Amino acid sequence: MKSKKLIIGIIVIAVVAAIAFAALTLPRMFAKPVEAGATPVAQPSVRAAAAEGKLVPSLSASLSLPLSGRVAEILVKEGDTVQAGQVLLHLEDARQRAAVAQAEAALAGAQARLAELKAGALPAEVITAQSAVDAAQARLDRLASQDDVRGAEAALASSQAALAKLREGTSTDQLIAARADLANAVAARSQAQAAYDRVKSNADIAARPESTALQQATNNYNAAAARIADLENGASKADIAGAQARVNQAQAQVDALKSARPSDIAAAEAELHRAQAQLQLTKDGSRPEVIAAAEADVAAAEAGLDQARAALAETELHAPFAGVVADLATVAGEQVASGAPVVQLADLSHWHVETTDLTELNVVRVKEGDRATITFDALPGETFDGVVERINTIGENYRGDISYTAIVRPERTDPCLRWNMTAAVEFGK
Repeated sequence: MKSKKLIIGIIVIAVVAAIAFAALTLPRMFAKPVEAGATPVAQPSVRAAAAEGKLVPSLSASLSLPLSGRVAEILVKEGDTVQAGQVLLHLEDARQRAAVAQAEAALAGAQARLAELKAGALPAEVITAQSAVDAAQARLDRLASQDDVRGAEAALASSQAALAKLREGTSTDQLIAARADLANAVAARSQAQAAYDRVKSNADIAARPESTALQQATNNYNAAAARIADLENGASKADIAGAQARVNQAQAQVDALKSARPSDIAAAEAELHRAQAQLQLTKDGSRPEVIAAAEADVAAAEAGLDQARAALAETELHAPFAGVVADLATVAGEQVASGAPVVQLADLSHWHVETTDLTELNVVRVKEGDRATITFDALPGETFDGVVERINTIGENYRGDISYTAIVRPERTDPCLRWNMTAAVEFGK
């Protein structure tokens, strides 16, 4: 009895094996050969696989700022639809704006300097430089002509002669001439006195010419008498001392001019050369290397302005794409850190399902482009056709199994779909 059952079991196993072999080989034997260059028609997978997943937007981003700061204003709220490039929020930016203004001023200064160098000297600057050359040349000519020395020497000779005359005293000729002048003055006064005496009784005597003539004759007499007294007395010690002082001063002037002349001439020549060089530089304009340095300063200032503007732009958070503000993680007045997520943005018009438990045993049965059927726990009875868009190459440990994430795109959407809804996916249907 046992042997009979054993034989029946062996027969059953053989029949099952034969059926399985036929199922694998007969489709290949009767399949139509694919012509060269023709696109193979995708055949539905015989072996289906299933996985669970979650619904996520096809495009989403967790947005952050590249620098830390205090939130000045939030321009959107959760649920708002925004356009690409729209400002979502911005930080306090007084420091960055000041830096931009400073960089703009630095650039304007560098550009003005470069323009000045390229424009060359103004006519007034050339005239000023030429005037400096003329003045330096005149001073050198004056020093080289010896006029100052000759003038000082003439003044010394004059003062020495005056001193010698004082020391010699009065000559006989001078006394004779002075006495003659005094005698003439006495005679003139006597005549004037006689004329005055004849009319002195008149009531208008003070206004008559005889009164005036007598006064003039008296003055001349007094002057002549004083001159006789000076000549007879000779020069005083004070007069001689004053004349000696004038001689000493004139001698010192001559000595100073003669001793300082070589150094003065050398200094005047140096000043003339400097003024001539400055004039030539003014006429020639700036050297190429100076202009190149100024151009480098302009480039550096432009880079500084770009950097300041970039720092200012970093205080604003812009939407990188059109979508919906799904979450705001900050409020106005809050201090946010660099790189900390503050806005969650998503394009909710396109969805896909990311599987969570497609194991290594099932992933070999799925390939990109395969058809799939999607159902959601939140929408019982609703079925969504889908297509496998991508399968991750690297698997991860999930609940003790190595699982791979497959991205499945639904071919239609529904207003009821929400982010992170759980889904069931069947592949190869």
